[in-house]
Amino acid sequence: MRALVISGGGSKGAFAGGVAQYLIEDLRREYGLYIGTSTGSLLVNHMALKKVREIKKVYTSVTNDDIFSVCPFVIRKKYGVEQIAINHVNVLRNILSGSKTFGESHQLKALIKRTFTKEDFNALRNSLQEVVVTVSNLSLNQVEYISINDFDYESYTDWIWISCNYTPFMSLARRNGCEYADGGMGCMVPIEEAIRRGAKVVDAIILQTEVTQLNRMPSRNPFGLLTNMFSFMLDRIEKQNIRIGKFAATHNDAIINFYYTPTVLTTNSLIFNQERMSEWWERGYEFAQFQSQQTSQLEIL
Repeated sequence: MRALVISGGGSKGAFAGGVAQYLIEDLRREYGLYIGTSTGSLLVNHMALKKVREIKKVYTSVTNDDIFSVCPFVIRKKYGVEQIAINHVNVLRNILSGSKTFGESHQLKALIKRTFTKEDFNALRNSLQEVVVTVSNLSLNQVEYISINDFDYESYTDWIWISCNYTPFMSLARRNGCEYADGGMGCMVPIEEAIRRGAKVVDAIILQTEVTQLNRMPSRNPFGLLTNMFSFMLDRIEKQNIRIGKFAATHNDAIINFYYTPTVLTTNSLIFNQERMSEWWERGYEFAQFQSQQTSQLEIL
């Protein structure tokens, strides 16, 4: 069985969409398993349905207003670099309302339901493909993998939304007496889970560069510090996931094809810029095409 794995990465998911488009439409690869984390969980359902154009339209038109019902930050551009600063009014209002997070992402939940319909859900349930999204159970201190085959439409779309909730900037969900957050908090790249579910060939789209190319700018405010800290921790988690995935592949006679971003796309994946995300989608498509051509040439040699 072949599996497509898409890592977390917020707005950088646009690049993953371009890569997946080339793999599915041009190389015509057929996957029995699609598994994603965070932004990857938004992509995998449409990719499994071959509705690439539909999800591309979403990723190239979405803005922060489509994600946040309460946006906890404002975006400022200084010296050509976009930075976030606290939106004191929204944060204070949210905390006084009893929320445990700085912001809320109920707009994203509504967007998921508009773009992934009950008819889409039923079509996937009736197919031979399995789609899985990753969530982090903060109460039980464990990662959970949610299969489309185990839930109804309402519950499953909730889990997709939960997989994307980058706390404390986005909503904290409570299900079955437990608190849940972004799947990337526990597993950014679920290669090991794909292999555990029987995949022998894994195409893994990693929304980071293969070699560290980033020297972050100094934090200018508490939110900047928080995002830098979370980015650092998620980078460590991602590298660990990849090492574990390689180990699992070695011991299960599986093959992993990696698709990393060739350059650093952004230092803040919470900023959803239409023009930039449109460019990333095209870059992802072109990069996958280039990597495929390079692989073909090496095989000939």
